[in-house]
Amino acid sequence: MSTEKAPKVKTILISQPKPENGKTNYDEIAVKHKLKIDWRPFIHLEEVDGKILRRNRIHVLEHSAVIFTSRNSVDNFFRVCEEVKVELPITMKYFCLNESISMYIQKYTQIRKRKLFTGKGPEKDLFRLIKNHKTEKYLFPCSNIRKDNIPNFLNEQGIEHTEAVMFKTVCSDLSDLEDVYYDIIVFFSPAGIQSLFENFPDFVQNDTRIAGFGSTTKKAIEDAGLVLNIAAPSKENPSMISAIEDYIKVVNK
Repeated sequence: MSTEKAPKVKTILISQPKPENGKTNYDEIAVKHKLKIDWRPFIHLEEVDGKILRRNRIHVLEHSAVIFTSRNSVDNFFRVCEEVKVELPITMKYFCLNESISMYIQKYTQIRKRKLFTGKGPEKDLFRLIKNHKTEKYLFPCSNIRKDNIPNFLNEQGIEHTEAVMFKTVCSDLSDLEDVYYDIIVFFSPAGIQSLFENFPDFVQNDTRIAGFGSTTKKAIEDAGLVLNIAAPSKENPSMISAIEDYIKVVNK
C-alpha cells in the first residue's frame, strides 16, 4: 500500500455493476468517510449464438457430463440447449464448483441427486469429484476469458472433454467517463484493465490510486505499467473494502 504524499480520497469508482438491491458493503465507509462512490461495469457479457457451436462441431449430446463454475455458465448452457432444441437426457451428469451453483441449476431443470456432484468451493474439491468419474466425456461451458485451471487439469488427467465458449466477456463503452476524475478506481479482473485502455489508450495514472483484487488482476495492473496502490486479499485485509478503508484512514487523517 503506497501512501507517500498521497492526496486525500473523496471519490471512488467501482468497476462493477451496483448490486440490484442497491445496498452494498461500501455504503458504510461512504458515510463514515464522506466519500462519493460510483459503480460502473467496465465489462459485460454477450451471448454466443447456439448455432455457432454447431458450426464448430460442438454437440451437447455427445457428452455425458457438464462442468459448471458460475451462474453465467448455467444460464448460457441451458439457453444454448433451448436455441438448438436439445432435450437433455436424464442420464446427464452435472459437476458444480459449489452448492450455490448446484442449487441454481434447479431454476432450469429438476436434478436427481445421483446425477449432481457438488464441490465445496475450492477447485481442488471439484477436481476430486471429476477424478472419481474419469470415464465421463465432459462439456465445459465457459467465457472467451477464463482461467486455465480446469482445462489444464482435464488435460493432465487425460480426461476427454470439450470447451464450449457460450458467452463472451467484452469491454463496455466508457466514453462518457473521459473527462471524469476519480481518486480511486477499483478493479477485480484483468478484463477491467483491458477495458480501461481500450476506452482510454492514453490513460495516465497521475494521482489516481489503483486498487486491485486477486493475483491475476495485480499482474495485469503491473503489466500495464500502472502502480498498484491498494491490493487485496492480504493477511491484514481479506476483502477489498477493508483494504480501501485502511488506505483511506492513512491518507485522509
